[in-house]
Amino acid sequence: MRDDADAVTLRLNELLAAAGLAAIPNEQGARFADYLSLLLRWNARINLTAIRDQEGILSRHFVESIVCARALPAGISTLLDFGSGAGFPGIPIAFCRPEIAITLAESQGKKAAFLREAVRVLEVPATVHSGRADSLAARFDCVAMRAVDRMPEAVQAARRLLNPSGWLALMTTQDEWGRLRAAMGDGLSWDQPRALPGSRERILVLAQHKVGSLF
Repeated sequence: MRDDADAVTLRLNELLAAAGLAAIPNEQGARFADYLSLLLRWNARINLTAIRDQEGILSRHFVESIVCARALPAGISTLLDFGSGAGFPGIPIAFCRPEIAITLAESQGKKAAFLREAVRVLEVPATVHSGRADSLAARFDCVAMRAVDRMPEAVQAARRLLNPSGWLALMTTQDEWGRLRAAMGDGLSWDQPRALPGSRERILVLAQHKVGSLF
């Protein structure tokens, strides 16, 4: 309903404004409202995400994913959401950066089924890979990761999926970032971590693969 879409857009823009970030347009807000509605319905039946209330989904999942989408450098044409879960950050990136071709990789069957339904119902310009991300033969301009199991091992697999000069976008915590950086070794140029809204611990870190370095 239009009133629901307006309310979701208003609240999202309030959260973005509180973080000093630009508002989203109404058309984009309506897409997030539809996504929220679908997510809440599925979350009532299966465990898609530990955060199950509307406010938490808006403030954590949506706002953080919007920050990630806006932080991605220009020129990225393909992106893999590694361990997409309920679609974060891949689906919001598809909403905010329609020029990027998104692949959502998820190995858990029920979550992959949700992603397929979300792509169909919300008309998201994305492809769902129902399996382990590291089984993909394709390479990507960017690999994004958020709350993935065994993150130090996962980032090494993610790096092997990058094109030369490709980017990693890691949504993690200050404590975990040190471990991830050590696990990655040399051959990456790291940007300064960016604080994610509403937390002193959660950060977004971008790293670019150096041309000529070994995977």
